[in-house]
Amino acid sequence: MDYIKEAEKIYDELTGIRHQIHENPELGNREFKTSALVEDYLNSLDIETRRLTETAVMGILHGKKPGRTIAFRADMDALPVTEKTGCLFASKVPGRMHACGHDVHTTSLLGAAKILSTHKDKLCGNVKFYFQPDEEGDGGAKRMIEAGCMEGVSAVYGAHVDPTLPLGTVGVRFGKFYAASNMFNVTVQGKSAHGAEPEKGIDALLAAAKMVVALKAIPNDLPKGEAVLSVGTFNSGFVRNIISDQAEFKGIIRTLGEDVKEKMLTAFGETLNRISIESGTTVDVELFSTHNGIVNTDRETALVKAAISKASGIKVMDIEKPLMTSEDFGFFVDASSGSFYHIGVGSPSSLHSSDFLPDDRALIFATAAHTAVAMSELGIENN
Repeated sequence: MDYIKEAEKIYDELTGIRHQIHENPELGNREFKTSALVEDYLNSLDIETRRLTETAVMGILHGKKPGRTIAFRADMDALPVTEKTGCLFASKVPGRMHACGHDVHTTSLLGAAKILSTHKDKLCGNVKFYFQPDEEGDGGAKRMIEAGCMEGVSAVYGAHVDPTLPLGTVGVRFGKFYAASNMFNVTVQGKSAHGAEPEKGIDALLAAAKMVVALKAIPNDLPKGEAVLSVGTFNSGFVRNIISDQAEFKGIIRTLGEDVKEKMLTAFGETLNRISIESGTTVDVELFSTHNGIVNTDRETALVKAAISKASGIKVMDIEKPLMTSEDFGFFVDASSGSFYHIGVGSPSSLHSSDFLPDDRALIFATAAHTAVAMSELGIENN
């Protein structure tokens, strides 16, 4: 099967869908129009659908012969960004925009679903299609898994548009790819005193400042480029001549791999405890695990690389370095095995920017890539 030609046959249809989604962006857990569009389209292909949450849609395509079940995921939510692309299909909703390319993700997976549905007699097994809400917020992947979407799934695949890769390319990476993230809130309690008599108080501001400096240094003792700690807010005091009795700061930890994550979190707790004791303060810590990192499994990544490399018209590139950004697709991989890859869109603008606008032609390459992976996994000629 020529996957590019198959995608080109439905290019006009996919472009119309992409433009409709782009014009009507919806924030996390509010993807009502998008999920309805997805559901209606899958049903038109005679693909069985289920609602896993209010806006999460799962489609199931059954092949002609029995076999394994694999899955593909696309995220649907937009961002609270005002669009400045000036394109003809720009967002019609003030303050909302598909600034991360999720409109391309959703549309290209629908395209793959259509092609695979017309060739289901060539499939040994089943394909699940996940259309996920709220990737940009608290994350919808975990809730979909809790609703049972991964039951019986042996491998899961997903992709993200990449403005740094040329149009017509797919980027793959073995092993550690995206960082895990842990948000934290720290409250330091001391004792107030007159600024002229600091010895009578316990300076919470000073202790918190020491904590921030020490915490920022922790990644220096870990593998280079595999841990980042950021402090985004710091609040303390209300009068210049009073020793502050309370200080608060908030931030996020990003790590690559479970081993580095454990070392980072251990050092984080030990550092806060040590400075608290030294300063005579008490410290209250709220630590939230937000997204798992993505660690691609070898078998699935090798399959992605080989399958897409065979697709005429798509160039496969190795992504040399892991990313410190976060993505909740890692929950799916951790529940089974799988691989996440990048779709080149060659944009001069970065993700999450108000002028980010992937080329419509990326739909062809993304659709073809997904189809190639599915056929490599389940195609009769490969089984």
